[in-house]
Amino acid sequence: MSMEQTWRWYGPNDPVSLWDIRQAGATGIVTALHEIAIGEVWDADKLRERKRMIEWDDSKKPAKSTGLEWTVIESIPVHDDIKLGRPGRDVYIEKYKESLRNVGEAGIKTVCYNFMPVVDWTRTDLEYELEDGARALAFDVSEFAAFEVFILKRPGAEKEYSEQQLKKVRKRFDKMSDQEKKILQKNIISGLPGAQEGYTLEKFQAKLDEYKGIDSDKYRQNLAYFLREIIPVAEESGVKMAIHPDDPPKPLFGLPRIVSTEDDLKYILKIVDSVSNGLTLCTGSLAVRADNDLVGIIERLGAKINFAHLRSTQRDKDGSFHEAGHLRGDVDMYNVIVAILKEQKRRQAVYRPDFSIPMRADHGHTILDDLEKKTNPGYSAIGLLRGMAELRGLEMGIEKSGVVFR
Repeated sequence: MSMEQTWRWYGPNDPVSLWDIRQAGATGIVTALHEIAIGEVWDADKLRERKRMIEWDDSKKPAKSTGLEWTVIESIPVHDDIKLGRPGRDVYIEKYKESLRNVGEAGIKTVCYNFMPVVDWTRTDLEYELEDGARALAFDVSEFAAFEVFILKRPGAEKEYSEQQLKKVRKRFDKMSDQEKKILQKNIISGLPGAQEGYTLEKFQAKLDEYKGIDSDKYRQNLAYFLREIIPVAEESGVKMAIHPDDPPKPLFGLPRIVSTEDDLKYILKIVDSVSNGLTLCTGSLAVRADNDLVGIIERLGAKINFAHLRSTQRDKDGSFHEAGHLRGDVDMYNVIVAILKEQKRRQAVYRPDFSIPMRADHGHTILDDLEKKTNPGYSAIGLLRGMAELRGLEMGIEKSGVVFR
């Protein structure tokens, strides 16, 4: 009844190799064809080629199985024309449908995606130093405000902060060196792992301007239009979609963020009532909001959880946060895993073939030898290995205790 243990791999250029991942004990690979431009069709031959690379060692004669399987795609990006509801969206939706058909034919069962406008997951610091010398990802509210008010100079940004907040932000900005300002800008808009776009300040502001007149209601309508078109194709192709929560789960840059709360998730899952219209349970993203009841979300929406990112975040009083250890921070990981295992038990009872939910340890700390290496922020080998080992041990302890069967 264990969850399927997966690992995010950024392709052939990832510093973490497939053999590293296999030695870490994962069996599922989470990856994407990052080289394909947003909006273009994921070609069937390219999918099969990448799947072969993951699952077979062709250097052996005869070829030998690697013991890995490409089980989750993260992500097939959604084109801005779809998000903005532009006249050209139907063209890109048809391409998305074709990609899903090809994914299904390749035997890949799950697609994680997001509907965040302009920026994907956002952090102000990619090397936040913890007390033990490890480095983590962090989001500092004052630094973010300093960027949008004093570096980007987004029109109207200062109106979203109180006079007291702006004084604090100004003080923080004045203490920053030119190098610190450049790093902050790069962290926010120059692209993070998995992102396919980086921006200059001018291009970034132009992107924000495209969303003028798009409020939360309109943005929900655009998501609903997209889902009503693609979910039937996903069903036919044997593919389960899994929308990722906003990260962080709150408005940024004055843009609508519509996947931040349980109510948001309920709305999305009701648009098309299908197991193919599901969610990615990202415990770290959702836990940034104290009003998100993670265990309750699993109990109430568990049938639609198609993928899980297990990580923990530590909130500060002002809304800032950093990535905590996987068994620390604000996430009650014990009860989260108990709830997930109970959901899997319910699925087994009704003979659902997808009872085992794929999960991956997410956003590990940079520790030990990786502190001296070039790694993808949040995805160094040793930190994720530690996180997976902790989660694996906790899951086994829960299963052995029998608490799930009571």
